[in-house]
Amino acid sequence: VTIRFAGALDTYCIEALMQDGKALQAGTSHFLGQNFAKAFDVKFTSSEGKQEFVWASSWGVSTRLMGALIMCHSDDNGLVLPPRLAPIQVVIIPIYRKEKERTDMVNACSKLAAELKVAGIRVKMDDDDKKKPGWKFSEYEFKGVPIRLALGPRELESGSIELSRRDTLTKENVPMQGLDERLLLLLEEIQRSMFERALEFRNQHITLVDRWEDFQSVLQNKGGFISAHWDGTAETEEKIKEITKASIRCIPLNNQNEKGACIFSGKPSNQRVYFALAY
Repeated sequence: VTIRFAGALDTYCIEALMQDGKALQAGTSHFLGQNFAKAFDVKFTSSEGKQEFVWASSWGVSTRLMGALIMCHSDDNGLVLPPRLAPIQVVIIPIYRKEKERTDMVNACSKLAAELKVAGIRVKMDDDDKKKPGWKFSEYEFKGVPIRLALGPRELESGSIELSRRDTLTKENVPMQGLDERLLLLLEEIQRSMFERALEFRNQHITLVDRWEDFQSVLQNKGGFISAHWDGTAETEEKIKEITKASIRCIPLNNQNEKGACIFSGKPSNQRVYFALAY
């Protein structure tokens, strides 16, 4: 980032891009050097037996990561959770009409849930008879559970089960045999698919800009990160923010030196930085 944490020698950040084209600083870390150690007289004994000031770092990752997770992946139907972070990876819902069917379905679903737990899957079997299956479908969709399984008398008889994916909102009937292995592979596929979709969105919303008019146009019409030259002064950054509300979010770690002219002042610049509107 362009502004270091007070007293730090270096500041690093993770900038995430939300679906509305705004950036969110998802986390920061700061190399504090010995500045804080000297201020608070924090010392250690070195291998040579000498008293020296400690070298310190600071790491800031907070609940804003949860906000980023929600805004980055979710849709109008509610949460969409990556399988590796989802508290419940698979929910099983028994479908029945008669009391005898209820007993058979609940027993079959309980057995299936036990098998999936052995396979290392975080699973819940919802046999609450006070709520209809349709209500449960909506509830777990809203909560972002990656995979929903529904088992009724017809499926039980045919040895199949209805499988629904939260990320794509698609469903299919699959064999019960080998279901644990299928689900383990599918959870990894969903994880990978969600990451690749978010990565593609971010990459499509990094726009290289060289003219001030284009800078303003991209901010208003496209959003996302704008890769543009900056003259390195706080004054220019502040003026750009005052006019557009956009700020410099970060200087990429793998940034290439490139001579150019500042997007605002026209003064010489040796690298591009990322501007964006942000939360």
